[in-house]
Formats: sequence, structure tokens, C-alpha cells
Amino acid sequence: MSQQVGRLARIWVKRAKGGPMDLETSATLIAGRGIVGNWDQGRRRQVTLIDGEVWRTLTSQLGSVLDPGRRRANRMLEGIRLENTRGKHLRIGTCLLRIAGETKPCEQMDEALPGLQDLMWPNWGGGAYAEILEGGEIRIGDAAGWVGEKPRSEPSLTTEASAT
Repeated sequence: MSQQVGRLARIWVKRAKGGPMDLETSATLIAGRGIVGNWDQGRRRQVTLIDGEVWRTLTSQLGSVLDPGRRRANRMLEGIRLENTRGKHLRIGTCLLRIAGETKPCEQMDEALPGLQDLMWPNWGGGAYAEILEGGEIRIGDAAGWVGEKPRSEPSLTTEASAT
């Protein structure tokens, strides 16, 4: 797998069960607990993540441009694929997360956009959830990338030229 370098595009905090997702520019993550100010603390789903490109693709297939906050995830990433990443380590800014599993879409997705729940089921379309291994402050625009992957090597011009 090639190294993916992406960025943190959105941050949401849910202050009450079933409550609105408040858009933030930064947040503090506490290792083993969750997001400061977030309702859900200390379980395996300390952070939920969505892939912005996947979200836009799925909603556009249903003829809509839907606010990604309707997914009810805590973080939206750009340039990072989440499919089949269980057990991998993801660094966002100075924080380190371990992907614990796939987030399955619930009926609230169909309330937001009819047909969305079924469309999100395959290929980790609902995103992923993670445990926080190393906490800290994160901000929109922070770099995000998989830890332990080798960078993709690009052929040099001299190598390509000598091969022809």
C-alpha cells in the first residue's frame, strides 16, 4: 500500500446523545478517553472518521450535496482512504489513533437522505472508528497519514531513460 498523506478537513463535537454536531476549528483528544467536550467518552469509539471523497461520491449518487456533518462523525479526512484499515495507526497532527473498526451506517442516514444507509454499507462507506493512543490538540488543516507505511517510490528520470 502506498503512503497516503492527507489532511484533517472538518472537526465536529457532539455535546449530548442525539444532539447536534457542532463544527469546530480545533479539538483536544485525550488518550484512552475521547474528545474533550464530546458526549461519548472512554469506549472503543473514541473518535469517528469519514473520508470526504467517499461522502461526496455517495451523496452525489443520490443526486444530493449533503452537509457531511449529517454523517455524525467527529472528523472528516481528505486524501486518506479508510477502507479495510482495522488495526492500522493514523497520525493526525501530533495525535495517534488506532483504527478499531468500521462504522456501520444507521437509520439516521436515511432520515438525512433516503437511500443513503444502504449505499454506505459496502466498502467502509460509513467510515471508521478509532481509539486515541496519543492525545493532543488537533486543528483543521493538520496533516494526516498512516504510520509505518513505506513511502511510494517514484521512478527517477534517469531510471526511466536508461530502461528505454
